[in-house]
Amino acid sequence: MTKISVIIPAYNEEATIVEILQAVAAQSIDGFDFEVIVIDDASSDSTPKLLVENSDLYDRLLTLPQNGGKGAAVKLGLAHASGDYCLFQDADLEYSPEDYGQLLLPIIEFSADVVMGSRFSAPPYTRVHYFWHKIGNRLITLVFNILNNTTFTDIYSCYLIYRRDLFDAKELVTDGWGQHAEVLSRALKKAQIIYEVPIGYRGRGYGEGKKIKATDTFAVLWAIFRFRF
Repeated sequence: MTKISVIIPAYNEEATIVEILQAVAAQSIDGFDFEVIVIDDASSDSTPKLLVENSDLYDRLLTLPQNGGKGAAVKLGLAHASGDYCLFQDADLEYSPEDYGQLLLPIIEFSADVVMGSRFSAPPYTRVHYFWHKIGNRLITLVFNILNNTTFTDIYSCYLIYRRDLFDAKELVTDGWGQHAEVLSRALKKAQIIYEVPIGYRGRGYGEGKKIKATDTFAVLWAIFRFRF
């Protein structure tokens, strides 16, 4: 069995945390075992209570003493991961665990080192949303591809899965929105087989709890340059 460590950072996600954990728990793919690690980023709503009440839906619960942001939660989760691969899962419902089969296909068929889920590569559905977010995504993906000689169509979707031994999680230094670029950059330095697969996307608005802003593009671009060289 190939073990997949599913890293789920959560901050004030009381509206969706149980549903997303149920969706992850419902996934069953031949040859794979899922290790579900939830990191509560010092939530101030009922997220901690719901997590305690639904402990059967995950393998490990980690708690940050104070809110450190998604990056800090991810680093804590990766430090406790024991899987052959690590897969990131947001605690909202923008990305569906039903796409796990799609994400794992290149690993099954080609022993892929890195698989990126793309919202722009023939997805079955994608919610029409913020124009400037899409422009920002196109920009950072273009810059990343130029610097790394790759052909990704969407480097900043949540769904990134990589072979855990490609780099030591202790090396990660970024806590903010640029961390995703750091993880991908570090993984690609040793990765030989890289794939991208289409995934569905049900983006949420700011009134629904969305946190990233168009201005975060600048932090991401800096991370892309910083960890390429």
